Amino acid sequence: MADFDFFSAGFTTVPKAPPKVSSRAFRTAIEEALIHTYTRQDLETVLGEELKLPWPVADSEPSESEYTKRDVIKGYTKGWDLPKLAALVRRMVAELDLNEALLADLHALLAAHDRGGGVGTPPKNLIFAANGPKPELVLRDAVNNDIEITRNGEYCLVFDRPIPADGLTYQNLIEWWRKRQGFADAVPDREVGVDLHARLRESLGDNPVEALVFDTYAARYRNNRFDVPALIPQVYLHFDPATQLARRAAGQSGSPLARQRMDFLILFSSRHRVVLEVDGKQHYADGDVASPRLYSEMVAEDRRLRLAGYEVYRFGGAELMADGAARMLTDFFDQLAERMR
Repeated sequence: MADFDFFSAGFTTVPKAPPKVSSRAFRTAIEEALIHTYTRQDLETVLGEELKLPWPVADSEPSESEYTKRDVIKGYTKGWDLPKLAALVRRMVAELDLNEALLADLHALLAAHDRGGGVGTPPKNLIFAANGPKPELVLRDAVNNDIEITRNGEYCLVFDRPIPADGLTYQNLIEWWRKRQGFADAVPDREVGVDLHARLRESLGDNPVEALVFDTYAARYRNNRFDVPALIPQVYLHFDPATQLARRAAGQSGSPLARQRMDFLILFSSRHRVVLEVDGKQHYADGDVASPRLYSEMVAEDRRLRLAGYEVYRFGGAELMADGAARMLTDFFDQLAERMR
């Protein structure tokens, strides 16, 4: 009997299986951690004042007496998808003093979520939508990776706010653009968004296929649906301070950094980033002659990005010029959004 008891006790020390990652699992973990850590009154303060979550339920307030703790939490997170819930958990473990056992459960859930892929570090710099010469950058503080644009800054946009953990939405960009351009508070979001759309579109120049991708995605913002991930055009990924002309004059064959700009970037969360590339023949041919060298450089850079945690999707210029291209893009964006939920 003693041996049997010893053998049975051994099973109690086996680590728990990794939690299943889902919106439901995150909701349950959030509710349990908050319910068993805070009083009803403190919970309102934590969610509304400390975490600054907006209360989305019309014609009611979280302080209404018939709301239980769970009702309050569900009210604040109503309609949230997996990236937003995961981002809230990241904030909870970093900013709140939670019950230790429940805190361990949250860490385990985040670890399981992060094993699903994505970029390991949060984004810091977002330089995009240049409509003129490329910006010239310097490292103002190499230790902290602080950069400064020293020339041609007037031609590009710089999102100078922290990137939200649950992704960068068009609403985030509208709020930033409103302040940057000095729009009055009374100006509707839609008017600000239309002005921003026009400025972003300028960075595409006269490229009709990139414009088709951009405009097709922008249809997702219709009817003031701005709280969806933004499609950001012409995002700087690398920076090479020398121009191609200067490198040729110095006897160098080309830039050591492939693909200095991404055609489009979507930040579904601070970790989950999707790159869209539109391939004209300059990506794989010298003039009208196929170039194995250019193709090799393109696929090598794709591998590097994927290993860094980005997802990369390519569209051929020819397929975007074909009949039905807009419908194909709409279907793709629908499927991508569903996969990222």
